[in-house]
Amino acid sequence: MEPNPTLERWIHYAGRTTLLALGWILLAGPAPESWILGIPSVLLATWASLRLAPPRRRGLSPRGLMAFLPYFLWQSVRGGIDVAGRILHPRMPIAPGFQIYRTRLSKPAARVLFLDSISLLPGSLSADLDGDRLRIHAIDADSSLAPELAALERRIAALFGERLPDPTHG
Repeated sequence: MEPNPTLERWIHYAGRTTLLALGWILLAGPAPESWILGIPSVLLATWASLRLAPPRRRGLSPRGLMAFLPYFLWQSVRGGIDVAGRILHPRMPIAPGFQIYRTRLSKPAARVLFLDSISLLPGSLSADLDGDRLRIHAIDADSSLAPELAALERRIAALFGERLPDPTHG
């Protein structure tokens, strides 16, 4: 199915209008009388933003984005709780070290988001990328990060509409 340019334009217009309307609510509050000035301001700001910064095709999947955002938020909370637990309970394992993971993502933007998002996983941080080899610092190097990294990689691939090759066949 071919993309519909008119529909895409309206989606961009609706998205920017919604974001600017939310910005108006944050600035002016939810009082209905504020919309006397708010509606024309939001519409004018939307028109100006579309003229000054026209939408570009980013290659992000809206469905992938909707699936990634709750995952991102949950992993952020989970990672913070895990690290705090390790600090507050000395019996929890802390054995820092490095692990290697081969990424299957090919799009540069997807790789950047993957590298940046690794810090969401409890006690992990991306340290280096050499080709497709990713070096990750782990707070507990004895436990494998591979299953969680693969799950994160799949979500980011879906976000960018990228099909990952089979891990056993490269």
